Amino acid sequence: MKLIVGLGNPGVKYKGTRHNVGFEVLGELARRNSPSVVRAKFDGEVVDASVRGERIVLLCPLTYMNRSGRSVRAAADFYKLEPTEILVVCDDFSLPLAKLRIRIKGSAGGQKGLKHIIQCLSTEEIPRLRIGIGQPPERWDPADFVLSKFGQEEKEEIEIALQRAAKAVETWVCDGIETCMNQFNAS
Repeated sequence: MKLIVGLGNPGVKYKGTRHNVGFEVLGELARRNSPSVVRAKFDGEVVDASVRGERIVLLCPLTYMNRSGRSVRAAADFYKLEPTEILVVCDDFSLPLAKLRIRIKGSAGGQKGLKHIIQCLSTEEIPRLRIGIGQPPERWDPADFVLSKFGQEEKEEIEIALQRAAKAVETWVCDGIETCMNQFNAS
């Protein structure tokens, strides 16, 4: 079993923002792989699913980005999962728009949700899939940028990236991190 965590902020106010691409990817995974209903659990929304016979749990923490680790820790403890059995899907403004980057481990790189997960699990050895949301324009506060919505000219490109990210998660679940990195980091 694997736990897939999509990071974002709850509420209509944040729907469609750059910071919520993790939620969007999990929504796509649920549409593709699960007849299950969304349940409230672990301070988040949970959906049971399977990819080619492999059981997965999709978790969108509803704790707000900076407190995502609390939700992830509760789910990891409940399912008795090692950090290597968890994949965190999140935004990254240091990557070009729509670029995917899969890593086995590493620092939070400024992503506050990932930082809190690392703190709560006491390790940087957590696989993660980062989705590039583009760089903040000059003189923009990064916090304001990540909470902004994609411009019209960016929407098609990010939609394709979200589909590719969902496919990357499925590849990670069924074929492992190395295959996933080889297939999705190159493009």
